Amino acid sequence: MKLIKRNPFGHILFLKKWLIRFFGSFTHRRYRGFNDLQIEGSEIIRKLPDTNVLFISNHQTYFADVVAMFHVFNASLSGRIDSIKNIGYLWEPKMNIYYVAAKETMRSGLLPKILSYAGAIPVERTWRSEGVDAMEKKAVNPNDTENIKKALNDGWVITFPQGTTRSFKPVRKGTAHIIKQHRPIVVPIVIDGFRRSFDRKGIRMKKKGILQSFIIKEPLVIDYDNETIDEIVEKIEYAIEQHPSFLKVIPAEELEEQEQLNKLRQWEID
Repeated sequence: MKLIKRNPFGHILFLKKWLIRFFGSFTHRRYRGFNDLQIEGSEIIRKLPDTNVLFISNHQTYFADVVAMFHVFNASLSGRIDSIKNIGYLWEPKMNIYYVAAKETMRSGLLPKILSYAGAIPVERTWRSEGVDAMEKKAVNPNDTENIKKALNDGWVITFPQGTTRSFKPVRKGTAHIIKQHRPIVVPIVIDGFRRSFDRKGIRMKKKGILQSFIIKEPLVIDYDNETIDEIVEKIEYAIEQHPSFLKVIPAEELEEQEQLNKLRQWEID
């Protein structure tokens, strides 16, 4: 029997558990206290199998989105209903949660390198480098796709299929290829309020008193054999509410309702 248990990527599980406990405790008030994270659909998390689950989401910050997911997933698995109240759920966190992240982001400083140990699957961007769109798309690194496969076989994987924090950017076809090839259960998540709460990296708090939303949707119904890559891409865009049709002209009544909602998203903290 091995004295030191490791995950498939060689990370020591005991160390990873304490990292999740420490950073989870440190970040909890960023979502419950300084801001208010409103969750919907936590019962879906509890119904999922232990492996081969792919979470797809829109993206608003580099790190705050993922950290929120670690909180919500573990709280849901601990029986909390649409709540991250009481951080006791961090004591025995789910250890096989991974997230796809750009290699250049995870190498950009000491903190990202530490956070990487908590579950990052670093991948090379094929279309962008150092914040600039590449003139020519690079070939996909086969090691990256193999690592995603390894992570799905071991547990849950979080990915942001647009590959950027900018809204309504195209969904990258790589996610659709992963879905076709590995046939995971695909669970969409739609988030909002994170861009107003944090800086772009999701490390520094920009504003307090923001209503953050976190909606977990039912798993997508996908015909893995017959649906094309483009059809799956479109299904993803609708599921995470990033399809171009969401940019339609909004009627005046809806604009007024949205304005009222925006007022609710910010209140004064004594």
